Amino acid sequence: MNCIIIDDEAAARAIVAQLCSQTPDLHAVEEFESAIEAIKFLNQNSIDLVFLDIHMPGFTGIDFIQTLGNPPKIVMTTSDTDFAIASYEYEAIVDYLVKPITPERFAKCVQKVKNSMATKSQAMDSSDTENSVGEDLYINIDRRLIKLKYREILLIEAKGDYINIKTEAKDYLVHTTLKKIHSKLPDEMFLQIHRSYIINFNKIIDIEDNSVLIEKNVIPISRSNRPELMRRLNLL
Repeated sequence: MNCIIIDDEAAARAIVAQLCSQTPDLHAVEEFESAIEAIKFLNQNSIDLVFLDIHMPGFTGIDFIQTLGNPPKIVMTTSDTDFAIASYEYEAIVDYLVKPITPERFAKCVQKVKNSMATKSQAMDSSDTENSVGEDLYINIDRRLIKLKYREILLIEAKGDYINIKTEAKDYLVHTTLKKIHSKLPDEMFLQIHRSYIINFNKIIDIEDNSVLIEKNVIPISRSNRPELMRRLNLL
């Protein structure tokens, strides 16, 4: 996995470069003190990951992300502990590292990047599977049949005699059971991780402790469902 380091402080770049050199399968191919110089490099080269400082004079890390049309995976390096929530506004950002960066936290970050790349690969591979099982699900809302595409569903939550289907666009409250809708969903895409939750496996952003993150939704993982979730992950 090739990466570049962008930070206006030489000492900070050196620390990340050293951590990269100590990490198997991670190679820092270039370092930049300016985000603009890094953009010129990316216009001619393809890399997997960027370690990006947020606060740089003139052209910030956020400016960098917004400038790139199709950015690689990004890990923010920052002294700002409040950036964690804001970072999820950008799909390319996989993780953030608060300075000073410890080897243990760096290793955990790299694993998150690998998991994210594996999930994206599985999503691409599953497109043919979607076609074979059908791409749509019809739900009954106020005597109207509404078509949902499987790939747009983020998660499904049990709500008493109803279920709440969260999609990329909006939520739908449907009078049915979690068990019934589970039988209608393709196993390749959906997984029940809690007695009250079914998730779209391809929408997972992060897994930490006993929860998964899908967009801004934190969903608990039950002890009984955790083994199947871990089995489905393409862990390195």
